[in-house]
Amino acid sequence: MVEVMLPDMAIERALEGHPIVYPTTTLPALGCLPESEALDRLFELKKRSGTKVVSLGVCDIHQASTLVHIPDVATEILRDFPEGSLTLILPAVETLDERLGGDWVAVRVLADARARELVSRTGPLTATSANISGEDPVTDCEQAATILQLPSQDFIPGQCVGGAPSTLIRWNNSGDASQDSDWTVIREGKVSAGEIHEWSMQRT
Repeated sequence: MVEVMLPDMAIERALEGHPIVYPTTTLPALGCLPESEALDRLFELKKRSGTKVVSLGVCDIHQASTLVHIPDVATEILRDFPEGSLTLILPAVETLDERLGGDWVAVRVLADARARELVSRTGPLTATSANISGEDPVTDCEQAATILQLPSQDFIPGQCVGGAPSTLIRWNNSGDASQDSDWTVIREGKVSAGEIHEWSMQRT
């Protein structure tokens, strides 16, 4: 396995509650801890409405399980589709800030090696796009940080490839997370609604 080197200062800034820009397999993400003051900073930077929920990036399904209940069907769908292509809305283990969804939280298992290393060291971080709301995102992390007027150390270097975002799907069962249920596609992206439907039909 190739060792991933990340700037310590950016990691320290994230742990102190400051939003930082980091690379993903699509576009630069703006990451902060899932804490109130850090989210205040992030939403102010993005000029984003507090009613618009942001997702959380995690390094693996185990880290996701600290935030949300993981039904078997979630493990299966993550296994069967490409890494990083899905963001799952699942019942929260504990109610979080409403800007993270409250009782239902969107989590994405990150595929980019740098992003995974980052959240393995900081814990889960927000995975919203690193741009001002309503403006087109850029693909270079340093450029994204500059546009957001972040301090010079508040980014992980990286050039992203762009393309479709992850597909956002919500598990329909609000009860016992051990019970399988269907998915509702909230936003199509790398995986189409048809592919999700076909996958569900093949399971039954």
